[in-house]
Amino acid sequence: MKNIIHILFLSILFSCTIKGQSQKELSLKETNDISYLAPSKVTNDTLQQLNLVIPQGVDSFPLLIWIGGGAWSYVNRDMEMDLARQIAKEGIAVASVGHRLSSAVWKDSTLTEGVQHPEHIRDVAAAFKWLYDEAENYGYDRNRIYIGGFSSGAHLAALISLDDRFLKEVGLELSNVKGYIPIGGTYNVSDYHQAFLNGTRKHLADEHVKAVFGPTEAHFLDASPTSYLENLGVPLLLISDMNMFNYTQIFEDAIRETEFRNFQTIYVHRLSHGDLWRNMSKEKHSIYRDLVSDFVLNGF
Repeated sequence: MKNIIHILFLSILFSCTIKGQSQKELSLKETNDISYLAPSKVTNDTLQQLNLVIPQGVDSFPLLIWIGGGAWSYVNRDMEMDLARQIAKEGIAVASVGHRLSSAVWKDSTLTEGVQHPEHIRDVAAAFKWLYDEAENYGYDRNRIYIGGFSSGAHLAALISLDDRFLKEVGLELSNVKGYIPIGGTYNVSDYHQAFLNGTRKHLADEHVKAVFGPTEAHFLDASPTSYLENLGVPLLLISDMNMFNYTQIFEDAIRETEFRNFQTIYVHRLSHGDLWRNMSKEKHSIYRDLVSDFVLNGF
């Protein structure tokens, strides 16, 4: 029944998208490489920056803070700009946020240095604060700030929306998040670690998971959005590709054990992890990108 509902939901949205395709596209203003930290607080000036795309000719529009994927280790905010521009054309400001990275010797033997949790999420919180404070200067509505991300960015989007420590550190609250959109992420780091231990790439349990989050179960729990479900409150649009199905289902099942019901889960069974990112970023028309835009503009 759940899959039938998802298909009907997507079909309705797709028909609405087709009707809207003839509308004139908005022009955009793009500003890149904006530092979101005071100079004295910057430790890596090429990473702790954001790119901002502003639609022109609309009033009181929302902002989507977007965090790209890359295993917390090779995230590139510039690679997310195709997606950012496509969403901005719908009348949504989009900030593609960079953050400091972890080591990744499993991918590249030269990537031996990097930060661990919670430094990635602290960067995201700092970017959120800068964007909140700059709303009047750029024209978006600071009361309609959404946050989303893909893969490792999905984890960070979920974590900052549930673990209240990091927004509080910059003088904000979870209520400053209007809604969040994690796509193709992992949300229980203990389970994520165990999946590698039980799989064919056991070395990633240490070289990847422990390198990002720390060496102990306590570190894993601290970094898991599932550890903070008592803070569920704002709307959640949860999307999964076929490769991340199990991780998404763990998150959804944990949410369903609470009384919170203001969420929608979409399982994209026909697209792999990379295919879903390419569909949303590169295709002229993407029903999955439309899901994101519609959620930000209209809610459920």
